[in-house]
Amino acid sequence: MAAALKDKFVVGIVRGSHGITGEFKVESTSGEYEHFADMDEVTLTNGTVSRLAKVESVSEGSNILYMKLEGINSPEEAAKFNRWEIVVPREKAHKLQKDEWYIEDLKGCSIWYKETAGDTAPAFDENSIVGTVTNVLEGGSGYLVEILLSESCSFLSDDVKLTKKGSPKTVYVPFKDEFIGKVDVDNRQMQLMHLWILE
Repeated sequence: MAAALKDKFVVGIVRGSHGITGEFKVESTSGEYEHFADMDEVTLTNGTVSRLAKVESVSEGSNILYMKLEGINSPEEAAKFNRWEIVVPREKAHKLQKDEWYIEDLKGCSIWYKETAGDTAPAFDENSIVGTVTNVLEGGSGYLVEILLSESCSFLSDDVKLTKKGSPKTVYVPFKDEFIGKVDVDNRQMQLMHLWILE
């Protein structure tokens, strides 16, 4: 799983400075590190401020990466970017494997549920939408799909889909096969396997 900003992808998080030359320690958001060797330029961002910088060097440690960027030449300068995100264009991000998706591509997908009899595979229709994916977060034992429930969903009761103030609830569903079925990012759809997980 990798995070993204539309076609700009968050590939790493700065985890402090390393050494005396202004190197960063970088944690990869995908858990993979090989693709960092192909980066010649990255954007550092804290969500509000961004800084484009040329990559001077990259070296891999044990479950950590060391990255040196042009213009950042001391531990003090590097420390200013602690917890900032490292963003690159889609083509420089970790290449997806089977059953992997970028988080940004999952955001905005409709979550749907449809009960069918026997072995018939359920099919998506507009009336089966229970909510919309707003984010995918890392939890203690894997990823959680953050879903904003639809107040117009006819087969969810109000106490399931609405807060006490009457606004749509946000729920979190483990991103595991037993809870999330078919994922179709091209058509912006994700299948929910059980309604009870929303309660």
